[in-house]
Amino acid sequence: MNYSKPLNVFILAVIATFLWGCAPSFIKIGYELLSIDSTQTSNILLFAGYRFTLAGILVILIQSILKKKIIIPQKNDMKPILVLAFFQTFGQYLFYYIGLSKTSGVNAAIITGTGALITLLFSVYIFKSEILTRNKFLGCLIGFIGIICINFTKSVNVSLTGDGLVLCSQFCYSLSACFIHRFSKEHDSVLLSGYQFLTGGIALILIALIMGASLSFTGVKIYFVLLYLGIISAVAYTLWGILLSYNSVSRIGIYGCLTPIFGVLISAVLLQEFQQAFSFQSIMALLLIVAGLYLVNKEERIK
Repeated sequence: MNYSKPLNVFILAVIATFLWGCAPSFIKIGYELLSIDSTQTSNILLFAGYRFTLAGILVILIQSILKKKIIIPQKNDMKPILVLAFFQTFGQYLFYYIGLSKTSGVNAAIITGTGALITLLFSVYIFKSEILTRNKFLGCLIGFIGIICINFTKSVNVSLTGDGLVLCSQFCYSLSACFIHRFSKEHDSVLLSGYQFLTGGIALILIALIMGASLSFTGVKIYFVLLYLGIISAVAYTLWGILLSYNSVSRIGIYGCLTPIFGVLISAVLLQEFQQAFSFQSIMALLLIVAGLYLVNKEERIK
C-alpha cells in the first residue's frame, strides 16, 4: 500500500481518529463497571496498564503472524522504545486517565483535539522539522482560543486536575508524535509501537500495584471494554505511526480535527452527555479547534 497516497492517508487517518474518539467514552464506562472513582489513582493506573499491556501484545502478535516470525527488538531499537514508552504510553496516559476521571467525556474529547496544534509547535521549535507560516500561527492561536472557550463556561464543570491533566497528556502525545516521525526513519514503526505499549503498560501496572491497586473484574462487559480499548490503541497508534513515517507531521496532523468531533458525538450517545455536547460553548470550542487545524495544515492540504 502507498501510505502517501491521499485516499489511503484519508481512510487510515479516519479509522485511527474514530477509534481515538471512542476512547474517552469507553474509559468512562470502564470506570463505572469497575466502580473506580476519581480518588482511586492506583486503580486508575492499573486499568490503564492492563489496557496498554494488552495493546502491546496484540500489536506484537498480529505483526508476528503477518511476518511469519516473532518480531523481537534489536539492541538499537531499545532507546526509541523506552523514549516512546515514557512519553506516548506512560506519560500521556498517566495524565489522561487521571484527568478523565475528573472531567467529562465531551471536555476530554475537545481538549484532545489540541494535540495536533501542540505537535506542530514542538516540531517547529524543538525538532526543527516544520516551518511556522502565517496560517499555521493563526491556526494555533485560534485552536487555543477554543480551549479557553471550553474552559470558561458556567454550564461545564472544569477542574485543573481534570481538564488540566488531559491537556498535559496532549503535550506528552505531541512529543511522542515528533519522536515517532524521527525514529521511524531508521526503525520499524510497528515494532516500536508494540514494544513501547508493552513496556509502558507494564510500568503502569507495577506502579499501580506498588500503590496498592486492586481491581475486581466481574461480568462480560468489562472484558469487552478492556479488549476494545486495547484494540483502539493497537490499531490507531500503529496506523498513525505508519502514516507519520511516510508523511510530514503537518500533513497527518490535519486529521486530528476528526478526533474531537467523533469523541463529542460518541460521548453524547454512550455517556448521555447530550446537553453538554451540544451546548454553545462546546460547539464553539469544537469549531475553533477544527478551524485552527484547517489553517495549520492549509499548505499541506493544497499539496
